[in-house]
Amino acid sequence: MKKVFVTGAAGFIGSTLVDRLLADGVAVVGWDNLSTGQERFLEPAGKSGQFSLVRGDNLDLPALKKAMEGCDFVFHLAANADVRFGTDHTRRDLEQNTIATYNVLEAMRSGGIKGIAFSSTGSVYGEAKVIPTPEDAPFPVQTSLYGASKVAGEGLIAAYAEGFGFEAYIFRFVSILGERYTHGHIFDFYRQLTEHPGWLQILGDGLQRKSYLYVQDCVDAILQVTRAGTARDAPHRIQIYNLGTTEFVQVNDSVRHICGALGLKPELRYTGGNKGWIGDNPFILLDTGRIQATGWSAKLTIEQGIVRTLRWLEANQWVYESRK
Repeated sequence: MKKVFVTGAAGFIGSTLVDRLLADGVAVVGWDNLSTGQERFLEPAGKSGQFSLVRGDNLDLPALKKAMEGCDFVFHLAANADVRFGTDHTRRDLEQNTIATYNVLEAMRSGGIKGIAFSSTGSVYGEAKVIPTPEDAPFPVQTSLYGASKVAGEGLIAAYAEGFGFEAYIFRFVSILGERYTHGHIFDFYRQLTEHPGWLQILGDGLQRKSYLYVQDCVDAILQVTRAGTARDAPHRIQIYNLGTTEFVQVNDSVRHICGALGLKPELRYTGGNKGWIGDNPFILLDTGRIQATGWSAKLTIEQGIVRTLRWLEANQWVYESRK
């Protein structure tokens, strides 16, 4: 990789990946429509002569083709990642996740670019029957529009790898934590506790079991696999990896870690039920044996990731204003 294209470059994971690529001496073209991404996250990258940011939308195929010219690999991270409100905006996941992925693939085909890394999700497993869930788990009933849109994106990538000789890496993430985190349960809990430290509303019964991964550990895994280039020799030129830790926590555990770090003892108010919203999976734990076999392992525990995320939010409360 000499010059890469990163969609969602101003996002949480995207901007972190951009910094790491630049540190490795790779030239980067960042692409983002800045609908949820933050240009401030790219300030360190902007100091590098190896980085350029193009403001554009994945639904604009001609602009995407032009921006991608001269690149030799694509990291496709741009997406609508808000599972919770999928049923309120039923077109959003289709457009921003599935059609957008088709456009990225078409722009690659037009420009002769053969390599892609795709940020998928553990949500593709739905309410998995096998825990920890391996990459070859039985195909489930989809429980969210977000998960369904990512399954469609994975299918398109696999078909392009088969039809056009692409080299593809699909990463199915658990929820990611860390610096530049701008949505998710810690974001919501900290906002609540800032506004009313005496009580905290928790969606569901608090017994939902979740796995999380620190953002730098996530980027470590992505770079380790894509640098190795092993998909070129894989069946159908595609490799799929679960990314997560070997542990999980209950939502109540997250609450305890957050409140403990803040020195608060709020009244906990539960909305009830074993799900926080439509598409919320009560138990997510991915089998990470395949990525660990490459020599990768997570450096931070879930608790450490939660606390680091909280400390970053405390120091960067401007992100709450930017999300209004």
